[in-house]
Amino acid sequence: MSPVTAAGGLVGRDSETALLTGLIKEVARGRGGSALIEGEPGIGKSALVRAAVAEAQEAGCQVFWGAGDELGQALPLLPFLDGLRVREPSANPRRTAIVGLLRGEVAADRGTDVPAVLAEQLLALVAEQYAVRPTILVIDDLLWADQASITLWGRLARSARQVPLLVVGMMRPVPQRDDLVALRRVVDDADRLQLTGLTGAAAADLVAALAGGRPDGNLRRLADGAAGNPLYVTELVAALARGSQLAITEAGTAELAGGSAPSSLSAAIADRLGFVAGPVREVLRAAALLGMDFAVPDLAIVLGRSVADLIPAVNEACAVGVLAESGYSLGFRHPLIRAALYDEMPAPVRAAWHRDAGRALAEAAAPADRVARQMLRAVGGPSDTAETMDEWMLNWLARTADLLVGQAPGVAAELLSRAVASGPAGSAQHSWLASRLSDALYRIGDRAAAEQVANRALEQTSEPDLLVDLHWTLAQCRMLAGESAESLATLDRALASPGISARHRARLLVPVARTHFNLGEVEKAGGVAASALAAASEAGDTWAMGWALLMMALVTSVRGRMTDALPLFDRALAVTQADQALTDLRLLLQINKAVTLGDLDRYEEALAAAGQARDLADQVGTAIRLAQAHCVLGELLFETGRWDDALAEVELLPENLNGVACCNLGIAAVISFHRGEIDAARRHLAAAVPYAERIGHRLIVSLVLAHSLDREHDGALPEALAALTDAFDGNTEEVEEIEDLLADAVRLAMETGDLSTAQALAGRAATLAAESEIPHRQANALYCRSLLDHDASQLLSAAERYDDAGRPLLSGKALEAAAEEFIGTGDRGQARVAFTGAVDIYTSLSAAADVARLQATFRAHGIRRGPHAKHRRARSGWDSLTATEIKIAAFVQEGLSNPEIAAKLLLSRRTIGTHVSHILKKLDVHSRTDIAREAALRTIASKLSRRGNRRPFGGDGEPAGGLRLTVPTYYPCEPRPPPSGMSGPKARVKYTALPARVG
Repeated sequence: MSPVTAAGGLVGRDSETALLTGLIKEVARGRGGSALIEGEPGIGKSALVRAAVAEAQEAGCQVFWGAGDELGQALPLLPFLDGLRVREPSANPRRTAIVGLLRGEVAADRGTDVPAVLAEQLLALVAEQYAVRPTILVIDDLLWADQASITLWGRLARSARQVPLLVVGMMRPVPQRDDLVALRRVVDDADRLQLTGLTGAAAADLVAALAGGRPDGNLRRLADGAAGNPLYVTELVAALARGSQLAITEAGTAELAGGSAPSSLSAAIADRLGFVAGPVREVLRAAALLGMDFAVPDLAIVLGRSVADLIPAVNEACAVGVLAESGYSLGFRHPLIRAALYDEMPAPVRAAWHRDAGRALAEAAAPADRVARQMLRAVGGPSDTAETMDEWMLNWLARTADLLVGQAPGVAAELLSRAVASGPAGSAQHSWLASRLSDALYRIGDRAAAEQVANRALEQTSEPDLLVDLHWTLAQCRMLAGESAESLATLDRALASPGISARHRARLLVPVARTHFNLGEVEKAGGVAASALAAASEAGDTWAMGWALLMMALVTSVRGRMTDALPLFDRALAVTQADQALTDLRLLLQINKAVTLGDLDRYEEALAAAGQARDLADQVGTAIRLAQAHCVLGELLFETGRWDDALAEVELLPENLNGVACCNLGIAAVISFHRGEIDAARRHLAAAVPYAERIGHRLIVSLVLAHSLDREHDGALPEALAALTDAFDGNTEEVEEIEDLLADAVRLAMETGDLSTAQALAGRAATLAAESEIPHRQANALYCRSLLDHDASQLLSAAERYDDAGRPLLSGKALEAAAEEFIGTGDRGQARVAFTGAVDIYTSLSAAADVARLQATFRAHGIRRGPHAKHRRARSGWDSLTATEIKIAAFVQEGLSNPEIAAKLLLSRRTIGTHVSHILKKLDVHSRTDIAREAALRTIASKLSRRGNRRPFGGDGEPAGGLRLTVPTYYPCEPRPPPSGMSGPKARVKYTALPARVG
């Protein structure tokens, strides 16, 4: 398909080829990257890349090539689906899962965002590919790609440097789409190529290669009219050759032999097509209906002929340079050639032929996306001029509406709107299509239109399933608009429908319970959820049973009876286990179970549960749940003092998940403040501002703590206290949701002399601890009471109980407070012991700011670090690596890929990628090869040391220049994208999500 080659090479693009060749050599060595190539049509973008990757296989790389298509740009992710060849037969489980999603064979809850799931599956598939061999992924014609494809290309480009993956994209400079403009910022300036016309000398070289002789002056002047566009030059020379207007002299000069030449590129292409025989041209027109690349069987279906019958025409089209092989399909040699064939057909003829092509493909059971792209061209256009739909179209949409709404809601909305306008109102089919249209409109964010369609359909149907479905859509639209009362009224009307079955009643009660829960009406939510469970059990509806049990578990947890919530989670997990369509609900249950276990200080179980959720979310490609699992893991790891691993979990911010982003940025900021990295902490707070604005007044504890630490660092203690106490205002009934603020709030209240506030908050801590066996609650009550009573021994007890809970930071704070109280009573020996314990804890966390504060305070009392105090961790070089990073570096040295390392350490690929990025930065190196070299040198040095070349010991008893930090090994865990619901103002998010669609 490369139109501009000469003697097996590219003409006039030496520097550009060198850059791409360099990137290919780098990816073959394990260091990935990205490249973005721009230029006008025919300038040689595709030819350049094809020439560069021609030798990639010999370098040990595999190449995948996809392209945007004008006919398919409304269908999500087609460039990647085609480029990665996912529809080809394969035993790969990931490919099988993707094909199952595309065909609707893999059960998916109706609320599932199928394009998002597909994107995650494709990301995982690419990771599987580069884990086997260095991979080059090319996406051509990005201007015709859909938004999801652009986003996915950007995600791959951002992560490519950490893995053996080279991502290449090509696009025209116009149109100036916002998403394409943003894409330019993803790629380094050095890897962005702006292709311009060939120089005069290069154009002459191209003419010479094509014509077989150096061009004379007349031919060069004629070629100059092509403005250096290689495709134009190629087509110009080919037209002259076909017309016998070129002659080669005995001296080897190519000269014009008379006649006229094409006056434009389009004229040159038309000249080429003019030499195509009539029957072949008819085949090419049909192929143009199918897009740039097409399957030969599809072409045979559209023409009503056999594949064998098409072979002569296809061979001739390839021979004259119109078609070329494109992977396992055929494709037009250039988009302009296809456009010339397509545009020469009158618009009404094209529309009629698209209609017939769509029907033929539908009758042959072709994939839904191929039928849909034909239908869009057959009935598309302004609503007042668009064609009505035929009966076969209505029947096909009725059969495939659910699949289409899930995969491509924008396409579904357009086609279904035509269908609803075309079909007879009041019929069962019309009502069904209207319900699907309202769902599609809701998914694409047009809630007003979704409500309008749903209300109109409700007036025309009495079918119970449709009534439930339409009321659900209405309720969700109103809930998202903040109209919870209207949403409840809508659901109540549906529940009042005569003759409603137990199944329908249960499915309507679930969103009622969730709405009450989100409004903070916990008692009502619990009662409704219990009624939903009873109705669901009567009907044997596992969907409604699972959701009802989730709501009951969340209500029980919010009431403070977290131990009682665990059996409800387990029961719901058992109910949903066997139904693939309930995978998303099962993930939600597992994530919230992990949250609850963490609230009970059962951290090993919590981390294991979150890890299972992460693994399942990664396996099925559920981006939202994966992000939630990562967020929960980040919180659990932060609380247990595994801060470096926590940072790896929260580093990447999920798109459109405002609550998760706030939580992640809050954790990162809190850690940075404790480590004395003030600028970094404030960058995290600034980054959180737009996310916080979108969630309104919902409280995220980590972010509140970070804002309080910010004010405390500036010495504004009253403001720091206010940042915490504001969270308690109006939350007297749900203080357990924000209990992690109590300890710092009481401490600050005592430091500012606000005794009444300290007493009130200590009372709340005591209330929570009453009759509770949860270690951190007992520790909180002890700590707060002891600060009020200035009781050093009880502060030591609080520190011990915090240690039992597995929360080292709070244990360190209790020891610090105890040391201060011992100083006040003159007990310097006990003060020194508590001081040393606090310093050890803070040092293990690399909490440099806390260590510095503690040392400054006690230096005035003559108490300094003991002989075993540890040095501050290095910030760069090998000694700055965490325990987890050292393990990963060793695995990189062994040649393991990120997925293989993830499997060994029970971490996610994303978390491993983050750690690898940190290692590269700390070691100031650029590739995995560099990491392997550094690790090998370290191994050699270690062997030499064991033979006697040991480092001298410093005065503190540790090897000079070294550091031994005990950083706990990262526990199995990891996740990915967004929460759908929250349990009100809460420190740790409870994810309730919108219930999946009915049906």
